[in-house]
Amino acid sequence: MSVGFRIFQSITRPAKEIVSLFQGLPVANIADNMGRLYCVESEIRPFNKVPLLGTAFTVKVAGGDNLMFHKAIELAQPGDVIVVNGFGAERALCGGLMMETARQKGIRGFVIDGYIRDNDDILNMTDFSCYARGLTGNGPYKNGPGEIGGPVALGKQVVMPGDIIVGDADGIIVVPKDDAERIALESRKLHSLEQEKLAAYANGNVNREWLYDALKSKGCETID
Repeated sequence: MSVGFRIFQSITRPAKEIVSLFQGLPVANIADNMGRLYCVESEIRPFNKVPLLGTAFTVKVAGGDNLMFHKAIELAQPGDVIVVNGFGAERALCGGLMMETARQKGIRGFVIDGYIRDNDDILNMTDFSCYARGLTGNGPYKNGPGEIGGPVALGKQVVMPGDIIVGDADGIIVVPKDDAERIALESRKLHSLEQEKLAAYANGNVNREWLYDALKSKGCETID
């Protein structure tokens, strides 16, 4: 086995019904039900306004090289999100042509710990999402090595193949597939509660008792 240049073909994906439970849920609500520890760092940001939801198809590439990224597009299934550890090189790992190829296959989007190009193409897409660290006109090499289907680092998070990826304007969160159903149900309850509070606030019914109780319990002193 060639460590560093290999493809793991066996990926266990969660049921589509479980993935769909996250549809429309804000990343912030999901994060609040995960100890606020599972969001990808903010430097990896969205490049259009298309929400992202799908299962992680993971790729690790050599810095500035996209050979295995191309292979990942060929292997990924509809509903997948291709997650790329780009090893920091400031060289675009994909552009509009790769995104269009993936979009036509039913891939939901890319999340890249690295750089991209063809920003105008991305902005015009209405059913494909892309997150990355930044833009550069410098293109990639195609020499390898790389790995597909193993764990990858993504913005200070670890992503396993088959984890659920959710993205909105606030950023990306990684949901471990084995915990996904419980997290989705808890997040839906929290989202409903927040919507009720927003409706109450809009009518002028703002309750701040929690703040006063928290300050009192922590021994905050008011001095005239």
